[in-house]
Amino acid sequence: MPDRSFLDWPFFEQRHRDWAEKLDTWCAKNLPVDHGDVDAACRDLVARLGEAGFLKPTALDTANPGPLDVRTLCLTRETLARHDGLADFAFAMQGLGTGAISLFGTPEQQQWLDRTRAGKAISAFALSEPRSGSDVANMDMTATRDGDDYVLSGEKTWISNGGIADLYTVFARTGEAPGAKGISAFLVPADTPGLEVAERLDVIAPHPLARLSFNDVRVPASALIGKPGEGFRIAMSVLDVFRSTVGAAALGFARRALDETLDRAGNRELFGAPLFDLQMVQGHLADMALDVDAAALLVYRAAWTKDMGAPRVTREAAMAKLFATDRAQQVIDRAVQIHGGDGVRRGHIVESLYREIRALRIYEGASDVQKVVIARQIK
Repeated sequence: MPDRSFLDWPFFEQRHRDWAEKLDTWCAKNLPVDHGDVDAACRDLVARLGEAGFLKPTALDTANPGPLDVRTLCLTRETLARHDGLADFAFAMQGLGTGAISLFGTPEQQQWLDRTRAGKAISAFALSEPRSGSDVANMDMTATRDGDDYVLSGEKTWISNGGIADLYTVFARTGEAPGAKGISAFLVPADTPGLEVAERLDVIAPHPLARLSFNDVRVPASALIGKPGEGFRIAMSVLDVFRSTVGAAALGFARRALDETLDRAGNRELFGAPLFDLQMVQGHLADMALDVDAAALLVYRAAWTKDMGAPRVTREAAMAKLFATDRAQQVIDRAVQIHGGDGVRRGHIVESLYREIRALRIYEGASDVQKVVIARQIK
């Protein structure tokens, strides 16, 4: 039985506990899904999560506007990740892809949100580039004003939902000032002429990823999100909200690894006794449980702080993301070790967790970048 005692922590209200229980029940009946065709699986997951109402927290409710509930976002990602990494991916990208529209979009742009919250449109966040990577302020892609339009030229890469998204939030250099102050954000529908999928990217835990090519993509000035030159601030504000949810997903993977290892240790005999009786195994399990609880405290501290009205949680979110993803890697590695040969057998749950966790230490700010962020925040 998965440990749910953390739901009694003071970070949560009863509505969060009710949501987590409802979602967990749905997951037990519907997950995992077949990952054979990840494009089809993601489309199906988005549709089913939307139909069940579980995509509602990912974006602003235009009929009842209010701040995004980061604790609900984190609880959802943790729960989905514990059941199926691809389901977590499908949910997370709906939020990240529309985050700029929820926080800074015009009423016209926010008309997309009813569709993404219902699972009837898929969103994506196009920030990374082949050359600049984590150095967002050094991006090359340009957006040039031409009358009532902007013309976008360049490439984006490692774009989650690339190739299956219906809309992209795209960041490009508009040149108001050097570096970070000369970047703007745009809403670009996937069917806009000149926007092409240049390459599909295959990674160790298959997800829909692509390199996108923008060949003189013309969008109206109304596609601008926020004001010219505000793109970097918009991107960082979105990451402030969603970065802690990456830690929550890692937490879900780690919890599943711990659950599987406890089951293995209790049911597998070695030298005439349960594996659990070996003190070395007990030590590993204690370390795993400690890492899970410590990560959970950091993740939900960051989420609670944001929900309580903090304008920025850069430090808290970076700490949560860094610690939870790094420690989840260690938890899952111990799970593989205790499972022995089964732990590296393709298709085994801990083997799939081992592949799933690695990317979380890179995307939305690699671990080393998070250390730089934290250091600057405590200076």
